[in-house]
Amino acid sequence: MFFGRKKRLETIDMNNLPVHIGVIMDGNGRWAKKRGLPRSAGHQAGADTLKKIVTECNNMGIKYITVYAFSTENWKRPKEEVNFLMNLLLSYLRDSEKTLAKENVVIRAIGGREELSEEIRAQIKKTEEFTKNNTGIVMNIALNYGSREELVRAAKKIAERTKCGEIQVDDITEDMISAELYTGGQLDPDLIIRTSNELRLSNFLMWQSAYSELYFTKTLWPDFSVRDLHNAILEYQSRNRRYGGV
Repeated sequence: MFFGRKKRLETIDMNNLPVHIGVIMDGNGRWAKKRGLPRSAGHQAGADTLKKIVTECNNMGIKYITVYAFSTENWKRPKEEVNFLMNLLLSYLRDSEKTLAKENVVIRAIGGREELSEEIRAQIKKTEEFTKNNTGIVMNIALNYGSREELVRAAKKIAERTKCGEIQVDDITEDMISAELYTGGQLDPDLIIRTSNELRLSNFLMWQSAYSELYFTKTLWPDFSVRDLHNAILEYQSRNRRYGGV
């Protein structure tokens, strides 16, 4: 197993890695259904996969990873499933202090926090504080996140600054908008991976992904392996990124 990973890494150009990877972790429910298991089992398996992928990204030297954990639209799911996901996220944050944090990972939550329980908000604050001085990969957990909500939030902040005279309308730039997003201060994702053969962004990092390379795979998220990650990076490295130029 280790030999296989080593040989695969030899084919990857370590000087041309994506600095920031976004991941839409899709297919947990379908993975569970195929095995005659409850959807909760799929979400648990997906959480285990996430640890492995973040660890590998960190070991490779990738600087940022943003994972779509719970969208603003996911509240529409059955109450039982939502409750399980919230408890799983809480457990994941707690466990990260013992696992990912020791691997030098910086953990941040992005998204609206008002709708989250007081217990989850407190744990987010605790986990972020606990890991803020780490120097490894920054892991953004998109929790109660929606890109349109993010853009509305940024627009309101800029409007308030304009209203109070801090800035003028002509001062508004793309950089200013980017700075007001949840990912402000971070580089935009170079590569966005979506699993389970769904071919859309689903309200994920829409501003930030303007020039991201998109990689879609039929693999369900719980089955997504380190090998699959390497394949996505190799595909990314095979593309010619022109950013609208010739």
